[in-house]
Amino acid sequence: MKFSESLKKNKDFHIVYNYGDSKADSYLVMYVRPNGLNENRLGISVSKKIGNSVVRHHLTRLIRESYRLSEERFHIGWDLVVVVRKRAAHATYHQIDESLLKLAGLHNLIREEI
Repeated sequence: MKFSESLKKNKDFHIVYNYGDSKADSYLVMYVRPNGLNENRLGISVSKKIGNSVVRHHLTRLIRESYRLSEERFHIGWDLVVVVRKRAAHATYHQIDESLLKLAGLHNLIREEI
């Protein structure tokens, strides 16, 4: 990820949960909050209720890859936390990608193409 880092600390996740804005669809919930930095920070949360570690890691990789491929379209300076819903356990890459971009669009994080 060229313009981004990962959110790793529990404290950072809770700040975004408590003070950020959220939007959801059937596969994902996205929390966003401005971070005042010159980069985005992405955090991904996949509960054990979703499935075993293979399923959870697969979903994490799908989300991270979807974000990586479209990260140049995102505005800079945001903390993003993506929470995976149970229905996403059997979703394809294209469904996850569409869901991530749709939620980013609802949060006005996508730059206008010129």
